[in-house]
Amino acid sequence: MTDTTPTQPTVIIVGFATSGRREVLRDTLIQLDRQELRPQRILICPSSSDDVDWDHAASLTIPAERIDGSRGLTAQRNAILDAAGDVDLIVFLDDDYLPTDRFLAEVELIFRQNPDVVAATGHVLADSVHGPGIGLQEALAILADDQPPENGDIRPVENTYGCNMVFRMTAIRRAGARFDENLPLYGWQEDVDFCSQLADEGRIVHATTLRGVHRAVKLGRTSGLRFGYSQIANTVYLARKGTMRRVRALRLSSAPLIANIVGSLLPQGRIDRRGRLRGNLLALRDLLLGRLDPRRILSLD
Repeated sequence: MTDTTPTQPTVIIVGFATSGRREVLRDTLIQLDRQELRPQRILICPSSSDDVDWDHAASLTIPAERIDGSRGLTAQRNAILDAAGDVDLIVFLDDDYLPTDRFLAEVELIFRQNPDVVAATGHVLADSVHGPGIGLQEALAILADDQPPENGDIRPVENTYGCNMVFRMTAIRRAGARFDENLPLYGWQEDVDFCSQLADEGRIVHATTLRGVHRAVKLGRTSGLRFGYSQIANTVYLARKGTMRRVRALRLSSAPLIANIVGSLLPQGRIDRRGRLRGNLLALRDLLLGRLDPRRILSLD
């Protein structure tokens, strides 16, 4: 006998932790409002009220809600988790990540068909994290030209990519997972740490049907000095904590250090390589002196 019991709809919410990108976030919310499958809620935790055009946020098909939290990516995301309530899936998007129109529909499909998946991240069609940033019209053109695979696939990964992350809330609750607020401001590798807390709960995957553009807008970024310090301090901290393999921590520290040394010798673009190198060297000095602490960036100018 065929089971005709109706399938309960998946409750999906989208969360944004944002700082200093009012217009960028507005563009992202416009794109989110085009989703074929609407989220049940949109939660925005800004570092200050001026970071969001609240009149526009209230006019969306699913009006965005304001969540108050302490300043800093990890603290703001934790505030969103605290406000999420009894939902199935939570999607964290960067305020400069533009998802394709089917992003949430594909999210629902993946998690419904794969009950052992606890976290997923998608295929980034274009990413300017190491470049000057992608303009809105260029990003929209990339989305319009995208031809997703007829049969997408998923593969295991160690962690999600912070600009687009989907989590099963039951796994978060079972693990008691939290974003580590000892990684202040920009966070840097907070996604690795968070996923490590979920590793025993199920599969963490990369899905080719979850697609979008990471514009990597340079507005609202942590200063070069602070970010450079975090590039060393955060990876050492997570290795000591046990949520990042030491070999990976070494690679993730040495690669930006080399890039910042090389970049400091070249004409300066929008990436403050010299500031980052100063931060790297300050962190290495603190490491040798036994006083390395990710929170020290809060006192750096």
